[in-house]
Amino acid sequence: MKLTLHHIAIAALLILATGNASAAPAAPAASEISADEEISDGEIRKIDAENKKLTIKHGPLKNLDMPGMTMVFQVKDAAVLEKLQVGEKVRFQAEKIDGKFTVTRIEAQVPGP
Repeated sequence: MKLTLHHIAIAALLILATGNASAAPAAPAASEISADEEISDGEIRKIDAENKKLTIKHGPLKNLDMPGMTMVFQVKDAAVLEKLQVGEKVRFQAEKIDGKFTVTRIEAQVPGP
């Protein structure tokens, strides 16, 4: 019996509808990614409280697909600026909000042993 395009299309639809056990697992949803995967290490280089900005020398920002560099960030909560000092080592999370790279979470880095 010859397979026609019609038969092939039906077979493909059936495979899609029932799923394929050998298919690779789907990527985790954003809510399943641990916070540590989005946290980066950095060092405060400049604090601009008037404009609610921080200059941070940082390692790679995986969630933004960005290599390590020194750059200026907006801050989501200006109150955090009062707790930071130039030269301080920090762990932070940044996101792109309204087209601007914004620090959404930041904490002092706990010195290692």
